[in-house]
Amino acid sequence: MAGIKALISLSFGGAIGLMFLMLGCALPVYDKYWPLFLLFFYILAPIPYCISRRIVEDTDSASNACKELALFLTTGIVVSAFGLPIIFARADVIAWGACALVLTGNVVIFTTILGFFLVFGTNDDFSWQQW
Repeated sequence: MAGIKALISLSFGGAIGLMFLMLGCALPVYDKYWPLFLLFFYILAPIPYCISRRIVEDTDSASNACKELALFLTTGIVVSAFGLPIIFARADVIAWGACALVLTGNVVIFTTILGFFLVFGTNDDFSWQQW
């Protein structure tokens, strides 16, 4: 039952994060849809880590080159997702209020993605690898 509660809370977090992103785009004050390009970053962020989890089994060593590269690429994707709205706002493509809403959505979405891997990352009976 704890897995179902975690899944519901993670889906609620994702919905709240997407709501902030949509508010930053669709409010009549802002009315620019350029921040929707962040959806690509939300999709791309977990992919390197998922690939490295499939390729490399857990070993006793402290670090693994494949996992380190996956974490590096994921960090680059996350930093780019936070940088793009700031660049849009500095170039006057979007308003600063829209940038604040989009950055709030980024924090919520990436916290939700991190929570997903923390909750479902273990190899127990309720693991995401069984899906």
